Amino acid sequence: MSSRRRLQASPSRRRSSTSTRSRRVRLFFRNGVFSVGPESAGAHPGPVCYRKGGHLAVTDANLLLGRVQPDLFPKIFGPTEDQPLDLDGTRAAFEELAAAINADAERMGLPPKSLDEVAYGFLEVANEAMCRPIRAMTQMKGYDCSAHVLACFGGAGGQHACAIARSLGMSTVFVHRFSGILSAVGIGMSDVVVEAQGPAQSRVGAGALPPELESRLNELEAEARAGLAAQGFGDHQIETERFLNLRYDGTDIAVMIRTPEDGNFRAAFDEEYRREFGFVLSDRDVLADDVRVRATGRSGMFLGEEAAPADPGELPLPAMDVPVYFADGGRQPTPVFRIGELRPGHSVAGPAILVDKNSTVVVEPSCAAHITSRGDIRIQIEDPADKKVSTECDPIQLAIFSHRFMSIAEQMGRALQRTSISVNIKERLDFSCALFGPDGSLVSNAPHMPVHLGSMSQSVKAVDAYYTAGPGAAEGLHEGDVLLSNHPQLAGGSHLPDLTVVTPVFNNGKKVFYVASRAHHADIGGIAPGSMPPNSKLLEEEGAAIVAFKLVSKGTFQEEGLKELLMAPGKSGIPGNSGTRNLEDNLSDLKAQVAANNKGIQLVRDLIDEYSMATVQAYMSHIQVNAEEAVRQMLTDFSREIGLPEIGSVLAEDQMDDGSPIVLKVTIDRKNQSATFDFTGTGPEVYGNCNTPPAVVYSAIIYCLRCMVTRDIPLNQGCLTPIEVIIPENSILNPSAGAAVVGGNVLTSQRVTDVVLKAFSAAAASQGCMNNLTFGDSGLGYYETIAGGAGAGPTWEGRSGVHTHMTNTRITDPEILERRYPVVLRCFELRKGSGGLGRFKGGDGVVRELEFLRPLQAGILSERRSSRPFGLNGGLPGKSGVNLLKKKDGRVVSLGPKASFPVEAGDVLRIETPGAGGYGVVEQDGTGELDPLAMFHQKQKGGEERALSRVIDGTLNRTLRANDA
Repeated sequence: MSSRRRLQASPSRRRSSTSTRSRRVRLFFRNGVFSVGPESAGAHPGPVCYRKGGHLAVTDANLLLGRVQPDLFPKIFGPTEDQPLDLDGTRAAFEELAAAINADAERMGLPPKSLDEVAYGFLEVANEAMCRPIRAMTQMKGYDCSAHVLACFGGAGGQHACAIARSLGMSTVFVHRFSGILSAVGIGMSDVVVEAQGPAQSRVGAGALPPELESRLNELEAEARAGLAAQGFGDHQIETERFLNLRYDGTDIAVMIRTPEDGNFRAAFDEEYRREFGFVLSDRDVLADDVRVRATGRSGMFLGEEAAPADPGELPLPAMDVPVYFADGGRQPTPVFRIGELRPGHSVAGPAILVDKNSTVVVEPSCAAHITSRGDIRIQIEDPADKKVSTECDPIQLAIFSHRFMSIAEQMGRALQRTSISVNIKERLDFSCALFGPDGSLVSNAPHMPVHLGSMSQSVKAVDAYYTAGPGAAEGLHEGDVLLSNHPQLAGGSHLPDLTVVTPVFNNGKKVFYVASRAHHADIGGIAPGSMPPNSKLLEEEGAAIVAFKLVSKGTFQEEGLKELLMAPGKSGIPGNSGTRNLEDNLSDLKAQVAANNKGIQLVRDLIDEYSMATVQAYMSHIQVNAEEAVRQMLTDFSREIGLPEIGSVLAEDQMDDGSPIVLKVTIDRKNQSATFDFTGTGPEVYGNCNTPPAVVYSAIIYCLRCMVTRDIPLNQGCLTPIEVIIPENSILNPSAGAAVVGGNVLTSQRVTDVVLKAFSAAAASQGCMNNLTFGDSGLGYYETIAGGAGAGPTWEGRSGVHTHMTNTRITDPEILERRYPVVLRCFELRKGSGGLGRFKGGDGVVRELEFLRPLQAGILSERRSSRPFGLNGGLPGKSGVNLLKKKDGRVVSLGPKASFPVEAGDVLRIETPGAGGYGVVEQDGTGELDPLAMFHQKQKGGEERALSRVIDGTLNRTLRANDA
């Protein structure tokens, strides 16, 4: 196979860029926080300064602060496209926004902000939002931002480059002389690349390559050269490179390695793997999956090496001097130089602005721009001083710290994904990471698994209490301790396979915060492979249960004690009960969780070094208060809009497939801006595994509240501050300590979410299930969750074939599934017509078929197989799901919602997942009126119905990622 393309991309590096199209991203002041995006003003009508009735955007902030000069822009704005940028209009719009900001500041007892301070605050928030994806990508690939150069391109990139580099700890910015049109220039000047690639299944050692690989590489090189020769390239213009795509035996992550100078592919692969993933598997063979040859035909337009510049002469006079606002010193006289008049060797000290017809570069104070021999611009960034930020709540810093805290949790997640070994964590991403205050309250999280994030705080508080006031108090907590917990009823766990690793962080002997990671382990023992038994009746049948254990004690990993805990289920005396079936993966993944926590600690300490301990801890509290205020306002608005009395209630109910009711009464008190979520009337604890720990109920509530706020606030403990939760003891939502709960986390949690959203008429029922499939034997265990339909809402249709609400994993890649496990994926498609009809249609489920290649024990744990996902306000229900086993002799067996069953080679399992409910009545002419609740949701969101739609149709993760865009 060969391919020809004009844009070269290295197979072993991923480029990350962040777009300064954010110059058109809109500016908002919401819930006491400066907010940038995700809405865009677009090119039309564009920002206010475009004179087309647009909205305030980042471009307007740059214009007001003097970083963009109207006199240097063409007169192409306004309805007739012959007017300059509108500085007066921008100033008037900012005056209106500043009035609202200062009114809120007065209410909070804070000093007012000037127009410049307001505009600059929005720039700071925008810059921090652009830093987050860069941090995330570099961390994922194992790189340190501060060791690299920030490459800047695009017309507006140079306006933000110095600030972004400073925030990332980078010392150099490189601006190509054609940065404003770099994409077009690159296409025109790029070399022509032909790649020839072929499969290989060979083992690669430290010595010479196997003869079959050398022969295959020679064939591919000849093929690639012929491809370039056919395009007119001579032999002297062609350069070739050889690559092997290598992986460790028994793993799925391959790394493309270019031929090393010493020819030792094994050593080069080990080095690259260690850098990217943090460890090597020295006891495993290395396999070559495929081989590749890249032939490059040089275009002749390459400019060669950079030469030392000649004497440039005197620096030209600036085109003008203008007052520009900077954080240090306010408005400062700033020269504006035309880039075309600067010569190689010239240096321009900041503050300064460099302009040409395609771009603007802002050189901030304490920075210096140097013109290279090619006419490019290299900016040196001085080390930033420690930031002086008051502990008082500031709306600008509130937004910045929200981004920084979330970025820390995201980077923890990247570290966990990189260093883990199991499919569940590395491929399916069934994990969550978060940052907690010293009392265990959730401060910030990455957009991972909602069912984890709302309940992890309970786990942190439980292990904290265990070692400070409980059975472990005599031992206490010390620097270097790392704690492990998973017990659902006694330690805030979700279900036993979810192992939570908690690390306390001390400063001068005082506990100052916690970091934690929760990950689903493929097996921790129990009566079934995968530790998700459909037929469990007792918690001890579901695997190892840990209330609190020091995984690391004063810096020493407690491997022997851990092994004893994980193998304990096999000594219970319960028939068929086993200890963990994959101890080595458990050990490796727990070490990865410890490493992820350490990454979070390092990043928080860096933040403390940057801002001070007092400031960081203050903003840990401030962002929780901000979330609390947003939820209080949402509750008040909802109560008033639907006509409830000052203290009024809404009701919702649903039933599990076994008939167990889930009953919710939400009573809203407008005077106190609070609510009570009362589950009295919910069914009793069941003799099965759909019992749900209270921590998971809290997860569902906090997730729904965050969804319904629809503003850009972090999901944290503040969302629950206005909420009182009443859950009857010994009910399906608050079971006894020994009750089985594995299905409650993955099934009942979804139904609780549907009931909460039903109470607020926020959305029809989604699939109400995670469709949990397991299979394995004594030597392996596999687990996956399968997508379905998402419920329609007051202003949107439900998505099809997505994970909804409490889950946010991804399905295993077919190639990895079939390579690592004895199955063949026969079908994976949308289940057309399974979504309920309505004014807005519910999403469709999916059909998934797996053929087994050898005898195994399989299990299905699902819901909505007898009941249908309800519609709302006249919308019709979605179709219920179906689980079928097609035997190799032609028989078809219905498995019901929950079953554990043996399979033989040739058997095919077919799972049809539920659709989702529709919303609103469809009239005969195909139209429908929006009901009052729909009008409330549309009004409450200020026209941002897409944001809630993303949440309901996917998970909170989808909205958070959309907000990052």
